[in-house]
Amino acid sequence: MSDTLQNSESTTREERFEHGLKILERVDGEAGRRVVDALGDINPELGHQIVAWAFGDIYDRPGLAPRDRQLVTLGMLTALGGCETQLEVHVNAALNVGLSSEQIVEALLHSAVYCGIPKAMNATLVAKKVFGERGLLPVGQQPTAGPNAA
Repeated sequence: MSDTLQNSESTTREERFEHGLKILERVDGEAGRRVVDALGDINPELGHQIVAWAFGDIYDRPGLAPRDRQLVTLGMLTALGGCETQLEVHVNAALNVGLSSEQIVEALLHSAVYCGIPKAMNATLVAKKVFGERGLLPVGQQPTAGPNAA
């Protein structure tokens, strides 16, 4: 990514935050900013770390494309369970960085094997909410492939 800011002693706390904010807004849009703003009256330092560290330092690393990072994030939040608020933000982010609703549904279906059906179902219902808000329902269904499908 071209926006990469090297974390060095010459990089100020505010510069790291501003850099992270650019990445957060590019990926999560307004939803990400709302999450950080919601922390302002209870734990502004957590909001700062989410922006500066999670997005500015980690998310902006060049090793994975944003869409790949979102696939990993969807899988991890599904596996953790109980992260529906964050999952909602990251389903939106996944759409923002180029994943289709069909790809997101497929990733959540795949998670059922490794995370269990209840967690995959909860994650899918979060995705359904986001897709509904964005006018993406119903999601196109892939035909069921038999053992001899090409």
